[in-house]
Amino acid sequence: MQNHFPNSSRALVCGLLAAVVGLGVVAERASGAEAAERKFLYAAVPGVRNELQYGGHGVLVFDIENGHRFVKRIAAAGLDEQGKPLNVKGVCACAATRRLYVSTLRFLTCFDLVTEKILWEKRFEGGCDRMAIAPDGKFIYLPSLERDHWHVVAGATGEIIKTISVLSGSHNTIVGLDGAHAYLAGLRSPWLRVTDTKTHEIVREVGPFASAIRPFTVNGKGTLCFVNINALLGFEVGDLRTGKKLHRVEVEGFAKGPVKRHGCPSHGVGLTPDESEVWVTDAANKRLHVYDVRGMAADPARVPKLVTSIVTRDESGWVTFSIDGRFGYPSTGEVIDVATRKVVTQLTDEKGAAVQSEKVLEIDFAGGVPVRNGDQFGVGRVRGE
Repeated sequence: MQNHFPNSSRALVCGLLAAVVGLGVVAERASGAEAAERKFLYAAVPGVRNELQYGGHGVLVFDIENGHRFVKRIAAAGLDEQGKPLNVKGVCACAATRRLYVSTLRFLTCFDLVTEKILWEKRFEGGCDRMAIAPDGKFIYLPSLERDHWHVVAGATGEIIKTISVLSGSHNTIVGLDGAHAYLAGLRSPWLRVTDTKTHEIVREVGPFASAIRPFTVNGKGTLCFVNINALLGFEVGDLRTGKKLHRVEVEGFAKGPVKRHGCPSHGVGLTPDESEVWVTDAANKRLHVYDVRGMAADPARVPKLVTSIVTRDESGWVTFSIDGRFGYPSTGEVIDVATRKVVTQLTDEKGAAVQSEKVLEIDFAGGVPVRNGDQFGVGRVRGE
């Protein structure tokens, strides 16, 4: 076939095609960069009582992959009649619905994770405490403030679906990874109650433990619980299927002592996401004690074994982990490399002030929208078959 294009024309066409392809590559790279996942740690403050010196008021956001550097402060509500911030009691999120929730002594506040605007704030009879949300975001178990009931509220609106009366001093709450059960612990009871979230009725009690339950966590399959109790430096273990207490674990080599907050030696316990370790707080000695619990899900008779202890800068009252298990987050604000057990950095706000909070969780974004969320309780993430 005869070529009707001169060489100069062919060069021009080739140049234009190359430019178009180049623009496409740039656009594709830009799109890929926008969609790349970013991991953030959210800390609700004041997250240690109402002590504003540990980060002020609001929701602080830290860039996990960039050395946990401070990113921004999201304005919050939860104020008393004089306009002073109330104690933050809990934090939870649902990536699927793009919602973040913060509870204070009186209110539950709902944020849009994309716009960062407050969608609603509701006041509940009996106050609010440390809540938990269903994986699909449809309901939240919201305990009253150390009183006699839990409200089950709609995640979308905050409207009450049901009220569960337990008379236990309602306090800490977990919804399992599969959303099928919720676990309710009160400050005045040695029993952990388990509900069926289809009916929101109590179907099982676990215990009794040696004293009233404080912080606790559960494994991903919903078969084991690890609980702090009053007067114990350490934790106890329960079988969520049989309802029996399995083990009492007292920290060896350390003595109990006076504590600034919470009134118990250990107020904080969490499972690493792979469920190989339990980390338990020790306020008086300013330590985190690390226990090997590998194989316990398959063989609950195995006794947790103390591996090491990690020094914290203050009295820790909580501990949780990043979703991938790389980092541990005690409430004292250190970021700990789980593999090496070394402190790699410390959380600081926009003024460089040290941040402490017992209410933190990870939320991951891609393309500007949330795609994954962690939890404040250090729940194990090894799921069932």
